[in-house]
Amino acid sequence: MKTIEVVAAIVVDEGEILCAQRGDNKLAYLSKKFEFPGGKLEKNENLEQALTREIEEELKASLSIERFFMSVEHSYPDFKIIMHSFICSTPSRDFTLTEHLQTLWLKASQLETLDWAAADIPIVEQLKVAVI
Repeated sequence: MKTIEVVAAIVVDEGEILCAQRGDNKLAYLSKKFEFPGGKLEKNENLEQALTREIEEELKASLSIERFFMSVEHSYPDFKIIMHSFICSTPSRDFTLTEHLQTLWLKASQLETLDWAAADIPIVEQLKVAVI
């Protein structure tokens, strides 16, 4: 089974967390699910470089990466994912979505009301008890 290494931004602003809804996907178990924005590492990138690039591509935004949060390993039916997440801040909530259907800003206690991609659920669970 193929393993994909990815990064994810947990963008925090004024006590709320950015939640991004994926678009349609050929894999039904990922289609229209919520996620923390980010994406795949490219060759010769470190985690922070990949996250900076992915957020620029997906949201047309720049972020400040504050600190590492946690890594998650999850096996989907077609591939395994290793996701490294980081707490980030943003100077503006003004994003241009290039891949997502919508974004929402929610308190940590509200995150579980959304339909999350399976790999993101451990992060959601940890955010409910974390001090961010």
